[in-house]
Amino acid sequence: MKIYSINIIKIFIMRFINKKIIAGLIIPVLMVTSCRRVETIEDSMLNDPTSYFYIDFADYPADRASLPVGIFDSGTGGLAVLNDIVEYKCSDNESLEVFKTEKFIYLADMANMPYGSYALEGNIELLREHIIKNVQFLLGRKYYTGANAVAYNKDKSPVKAIVIACNTATAFGLGRIESFLGRADIDIPVIGVIDAAATGLAGIYSAEEGGSIAVLATDGTVRSGAYVAAIGEKFRKQGHHNDIYIFQQAGIGIAEAIDENKDFIDRTITAPREVYMGPSDNNENAPHIDISIWQRYGFDIENAALLYEGTPEKPYNIQINSVENYVAFHLVSLMEKIRNTDSSQPLKHVVLGCTHYPYVKDAIVEVFKSLWNYSEYGEYIYRPYMADEIRLINPSVKVARQLYELLRGQSLLADNHYKESSFYIAVPNVLNEHVELRADGSFTYEYKYGRTAGEIREYVKRIPFSPNVISAEIQERLSRQVPTVYEMLGAFI
Repeated sequence: MKIYSINIIKIFIMRFINKKIIAGLIIPVLMVTSCRRVETIEDSMLNDPTSYFYIDFADYPADRASLPVGIFDSGTGGLAVLNDIVEYKCSDNESLEVFKTEKFIYLADMANMPYGSYALEGNIELLREHIIKNVQFLLGRKYYTGANAVAYNKDKSPVKAIVIACNTATAFGLGRIESFLGRADIDIPVIGVIDAAATGLAGIYSAEEGGSIAVLATDGTVRSGAYVAAIGEKFRKQGHHNDIYIFQQAGIGIAEAIDENKDFIDRTITAPREVYMGPSDNNENAPHIDISIWQRYGFDIENAALLYEGTPEKPYNIQINSVENYVAFHLVSLMEKIRNTDSSQPLKHVVLGCTHYPYVKDAIVEVFKSLWNYSEYGEYIYRPYMADEIRLINPSVKVARQLYELLRGQSLLADNHYKESSFYIAVPNVLNEHVELRADGSFTYEYKYGRTAGEIREYVKRIPFSPNVISAEIQERLSRQVPTVYEMLGAFI
C-alpha cells in the first residue's frame, strides 16, 4: 500500500504522520507562540474556587444518564452535526430515532472564530485555551443572560458526553481535553469528527482500489495533518494494497463567509475594501487568485458577489464576496493541484472537513459538475483527473453512530426530549477593559489572534441564542438546511 499526501500548504506536524506513508515530503516545523504563565486554564478549573472557570467536580451529578449531551463548534457549522445526530436512525431499526429522547447543550464560539486562522497566525496555544474554555462551559453550570449582564447564572446543567463538532478543535484540542478529564478524574466521553470520517472512508475502499481523496478543511486542520494521519492509519489497518493520494485544500473564507464574518464577506459594500482577509490577486498573506486561469474559476460577478477594479476581462484588486465564489475558488485550486501532480489518481471522494461545509454541499456539487464540463480549445482539462461521480463524505453521520453506540454501551441513554435542548453563543465581553473591539462589536483581527495564552481572563461571555446575536441571513440558512435544529431553536430565535 502507498498513500501519498499532497497538501496545498504542505505543512504538517511530524508527530501525526507515519514517515512510511508520506516519505519524500518536505515537512517544515510548525511554529507556535510560547508564553510565560503562572497557571494554566486547567489549573483554574481544578484548583481555584475564586475563579469564574472553577468547577467543583466533587459535586458533579451522579445520575449521568439524565444529563444532556454537550456539543461545541467555533460557529453555527456544528448545528449541521447536531441536525444529523438528532435525525439519526438506529441501523438495527431504521424506524427508531434514537436521539429524539435526548436533550443537548450546544455552544457556538462565534466571538473567537474562525478557528482555522489560529495556526495561520502562529497562536495554537491560544486556540487550545479557547477549546478548554468551551469544555469548561459544557461541564459547568455558569452562563450569562446577555452581553451586558454583570452577574452570571448558575443553573445550567452539566453534560454526560461531549461532541467536538469542529475539525480544527478536534485536531488541536482532543488530546488536551482527554488529558484534562484525566486530571479531573471524571469519566466524560469525548467524540471528535476526524476519526469518524477516516473510518467511513476506509469502509468504502476495497483492499485493491486506488484513487485520490481530497480533504476540504480549515487552514488549521490542514496544517495539523490530522486527517492524513487518521486516513493513513485506517487504510493500513484495512491492509490496503493500492495507491491512494490524499490532497488537502485549506478552504480559507468558506466557513467565515457562511457565518457572515466581516473580514471575509460584507454584503453592504460594492467595491474593494481596505480590511479583507480572503483570497486575492495582490495580497501575499492570503490565498492567491491566479489571473492566468481567470476563466477557470467561473466566478459570479453579479450583485457584488465579486469585488474588483478594472473590467471583468482584466480585473485587479479582487476580493471574493459570496459563499459560492469562495467554493469555486477553492475547488479550482484543488483541481489545479491534482492536475499538476504526476501520476495522481482520479479524485473520487471529498471529505467535508469543516462542520460548515455541509451547508454548501449543493454548491460544491455544482462546481464539480462545471469543472467536469469545462474545456479549453476543445480539451476537457479537469475530466481526466475526476471520477464520473465525486462523493462527498460528511463525518457527522459517523459521529452520530459513534455517539449512540457509546451512550448505549455505558447505559447513558435518556428519556428526555430533544426540544428541551439549549443553545448558547460566545460574544465579546464588553465589560472586560482589556478587549479590543471594532465598531460592530466584534474583536479586531489583531486582538482576536494576538492575545497571549495563559492570561486567565473572561474574554467572552456565553449567552443564550437570540435574534440579537444570530443574523437574519444565518437564521434563513438554518431554516432551509437544518430544519430539525431550526425547530429546536424556536424558543431562542
